[in-house]
Amino acid sequence: MDQKDEKVEKNNKEGVWSALSLAWQLGYTIAIPIVVLALGGRFLDRYFGTSPWLLLAGVFLSLGLSTVAVYYKTIKIIATTEKEIKESQKNKL
Repeated sequence: MDQKDEKVEKNNKEGVWSALSLAWQLGYTIAIPIVVLALGGRFLDRYFGTSPWLLLAGVFLSLGLSTVAVYYKTIKIIATTEKEIKESQKNKL
């Protein structure tokens, strides 16, 4: 295997790990607020006897929070990717 093949293989592995990292980050960004706020709403519903209103409020609040968090994570990832592309183009010149 020559250096070019090794470089391509290394880039492919980095791409796979990057994609898995992104999926993991987005997964917990969505899952944690839903679980925490839904369970909190369920607990408060039982305490106050308001079932299912606080559970639903928790779910909808978590959807809003998750949406905002995913949006900002996506913006950050896009900015990082654009920066890396500019640096790689700069290094090629």
